[in-house]
Amino acid sequence: MQFEHDSSSSSDNLLERFFTGLSEYAFYSQLGVTDTELVSYVSKLLIRFTKTDSLHRIRQLNGKRATEVVTMMTEAQNRVGVARREVHRHIGDFTLFWTGLYPESLRGLQAANKSDQFFSYCYEGKKAYEIASEIETDDDSVATNDLLHRLSDQFEMCAYGLREIRRQWEEKPGSDGAIIL
Repeated sequence: MQFEHDSSSSSDNLLERFFTGLSEYAFYSQLGVTDTELVSYVSKLLIRFTKTDSLHRIRQLNGKRATEVVTMMTEAQNRVGVARREVHRHIGDFTLFWTGLYPESLRGLQAANKSDQFFSYCYEGKKAYEIASEIETDDDSVATNDLLHRLSDQFEMCAYGLREIRRQWEEKPGSDGAIIL
C-alpha cells in the first residue's frame, strides 16, 4: 500500500512541533510560567503568523488589508459582536507578535503623536485583549474571556517570552547537536 506524502501538512506539522517546543521551553523552563493555555495560545499565534495572510487578515471596508494598528482600531469600531471581538483579538495578537519577536522594528520609530511606537504597541495590545475579553458573544465561553484577560494582564511577560523564543531559534547549534530550523 502506498501513501501520498503531503509536504504541506508535513511542513506544517514540523513547524507546529518547532514552535510548540520553543514556546514550552521558553515559558515553562526559562520563565517558570505554568499557564498551559497561555503558552499554547502563544505557540499557535506563532504558527498562524508564519503566513502573511494571517498577519494581515483584517480588511477595511474598501477591501484593502489593514496593516497598521490605527487602521485596525478603526475597523474594530466599525464592527459589532463577534466581528468586533475578533478584530480586537487580532490587534492584541499583532502587537504581541511585533513587540515580542521584532521590538527593534518598533523602537525609535515615531508615530504621529511623537510617542515611541514600542510602548504604544504594548499599550494598544493590552487594551485590545482587554476589550476583546469583555465582548460577550452567543458562542462565547468563560474560558476564552479569561484567557484574553490574562493575555492583557500578562502582555509584557508574553512579549518577553516571545523574545526568548526568537533568541533560541537564532542561536547557533551548540556542541549538543541541537538542530535549528
